[in-house]
Amino acid sequence: MGIPAAWKAYFEDIEQAPPDAVFGIKNLYSKDTDPNKINLSVGAYRDNEGKPYMLDVVKKAEEILVKDSKRNKEYLGIDGHKEFRKASAQLIFGDDSKSLREGKVTTAQCLSGTGSLRVGFEFLAQFFPRRTTVFTSNPTWGNQNTVAKKAGFQTKSYRYWDAKKRGLDFDGMIEDLKNAPRESIILLHACAHNPTGIDPTPTQWEAIAKVIRERHHFPFFDAAYQGFATGDLDGDARAIRLFERLGFQMVVAQSYAKNFGLYGERAGCVHVVAPSAQSAKALLSHLKRIIRPMYSNPPKHGAEIVTIVLKNPDLFKRWKEEIKIMSSRIITMRKALRNELVRLKTPGTWNHIVSQIGMFSFTGLNRKQCESLIRNHHVYLLYNGRISMAGLNTSNVARFAKAVDAVVRGS
Repeated sequence: MGIPAAWKAYFEDIEQAPPDAVFGIKNLYSKDTDPNKINLSVGAYRDNEGKPYMLDVVKKAEEILVKDSKRNKEYLGIDGHKEFRKASAQLIFGDDSKSLREGKVTTAQCLSGTGSLRVGFEFLAQFFPRRTTVFTSNPTWGNQNTVAKKAGFQTKSYRYWDAKKRGLDFDGMIEDLKNAPRESIILLHACAHNPTGIDPTPTQWEAIAKVIRERHHFPFFDAAYQGFATGDLDGDARAIRLFERLGFQMVVAQSYAKNFGLYGERAGCVHVVAPSAQSAKALLSHLKRIIRPMYSNPPKHGAEIVTIVLKNPDLFKRWKEEIKIMSSRIITMRKALRNELVRLKTPGTWNHIVSQIGMFSFTGLNRKQCESLIRNHHVYLLYNGRISMAGLNTSNVARFAKAVDAVVRGS
């Protein structure tokens, strides 16, 4: 039977949606045939040969899983792998966490960092008025604002990056948090701020916590780089643990993409610090009600890998050694890039490259300079000047510095 002539043509006039900022650049890179092209856009670790790195502990954990005759592929519960959730909460909040001892933390396994943010915001939307504003740093990882808006919140920004001194605009941040409407949701990067790589000092974190408490704001931490930022698991969780010690209720989105190299396994958790053990149990039921119609339950394999490593003392020790190796390589590349730009006498100051931490560097290059790097030098980075330090190695860092020198002098 043919379709009637009057049948409506759905979707015929739909325009092409704009590409994602990161994956759009990645697509341009994949189409470039230049043999010397450099990809500094995607936040994924690469070794000094420019190849994806699979951690030894991940390989060993997978060997254990393969040999486990009792293992199956059955569904996990809606809230995920029980031991994974328990170990993840312990990792992020620490052995001395009062909230954990008192049962005030409820945890659900989610789809890595983005999925944890998504569930976290949907959770908050159940309890906060729709007029509530989510404040994110300026700049921030773009997906954070999108996810918050998908949950029905409006978003605004607080000052963070000082372009002139290429560092943290702490005074501006504090002023904006003070002026934000009471009981706003404040999204904070736990460590290795994306995209700037600039974190508050411990003293500054205390001042931030003070303002958030005075204004009755609700803190939401995005923790995507624990251990990967500096090689120190405890140090990278310092801000979250400070807020927990001060008695804050909060939400934490936790990812294992970077520190385990489990990008494609989508392993992560959302944690909610509740006022009591009884309320924590009740809140888990609400997290489950959000997850069930969204994706039903989380994937199993990545959670099993992480659980084995976190619970095995030998593998856990080796994991800490491996994240130290990864973070140290990035620090080495920061020094190499800064030194090369100084050697070339590139106009401007470049010490911010080594004062920043984590995977990303906010170079301070403007859009035209970034466009020139892509078009004329086959160097792919975000248009806001963010580069992934993991994309640099001993073979290409001098070439990248020379390209930066050319576009800076050209402008």
